Amino acid sequence: MLSLHIAIALFPVLVFLAGLVVMDSFKLVPLRTVLLAIVIGAVAAVVCLMLHAWIEASGVTPIALKRYIAPLTEETAKAIFVVWLLARRRIGFAVDAAIAGFAVGAGFAVAENLDYLRAVANARLLLWLVRGLGTAILHGAATCVFAIIARSVFERHPGRPIRAVAPAWLAAVAIHGAFNNMVLPPLAATLVLLIVLPLVILIVFRRSEAATREWVTGGLDLDLELLELIASEDFVRTRFGAYLHGLKDRMSGPIVADMFCLLRLELELAVQAKAMLMARDAGMHVTPDEDLRASLQELKYLETSIGRTGLLALEPLQVTSHRDKWHRYLLESL
Repeated sequence: MLSLHIAIALFPVLVFLAGLVVMDSFKLVPLRTVLLAIVIGAVAAVVCLMLHAWIEASGVTPIALKRYIAPLTEETAKAIFVVWLLARRRIGFAVDAAIAGFAVGAGFAVAENLDYLRAVANARLLLWLVRGLGTAILHGAATCVFAIIARSVFERHPGRPIRAVAPAWLAAVAIHGAFNNMVLPPLAATLVLLIVLPLVILIVFRRSEAATREWVTGGLDLDLELLELIASEDFVRTRFGAYLHGLKDRMSGPIVADMFCLLRLELELAVQAKAMLMARDAGMHVTPDEDLRASLQELKYLETSIGRTGLLALEPLQVTSHRDKWHRYLLESL
């Protein structure tokens, strides 16, 4: 019976996570990142269990802890890793946001349910259907929703991380709080979690896959056109060339030359990243270009040489996008 309870509580949520990874035709999230997210989620659960034990020992009732405190602490703990991924530009689309978020929630659910199993090993099957499986889906779905919303807002406001995190965190806390406060009867709430939330996630996932495919194909054409323009003699007569020429009045010639090289190299890497994604979508195995490592090292050198002021001066050109660092991470993970 104990093994059956474990299967009910843990197996479905891990299968759903595996399904998301398999459905990711672009393979945006490396397996090691998924495994790391699961481990981080489990660690977050252990930290929350210790924190809640301390809070309860200070006089807070178990009901108050469950209804009003746990949604805040647990969603905050799970969100930390997702925020780190966003800040480090390790998440580029809603697809990889959904996978990373659900993986953190799955890891949290595994650790929390194993602890709960230890406490009520002889509980009835219905309890585990509600408490075990329901809570497991809750943690995965809530963090998945957080990751998708945070990535969407962060993309529109990359310089305002708090503005991106706040509405996403509130949405996750609201979902978690509604379940813990039993807005619906326990069995009905579990059915909603099992049917509605996964369905919403799958719909968002599919739409994001389509948007990612459109961005990859359209972005590749644009990057190739810009790369061809930069390599042509007509570049000096474009607004890009005129802008770079105007920077010579404020910066030294070698720095401006490095800026030109940086723009060209970033476009080349963006083309490589998009071509790699298209190959993955077609089911083809991709091997890194022999010069890729050297190009990535050159990119770091150019950024250091240009300096922070020079990089800020390049932003008005808008030749590259906020996904440049994500492109770099994608290529470095090969």
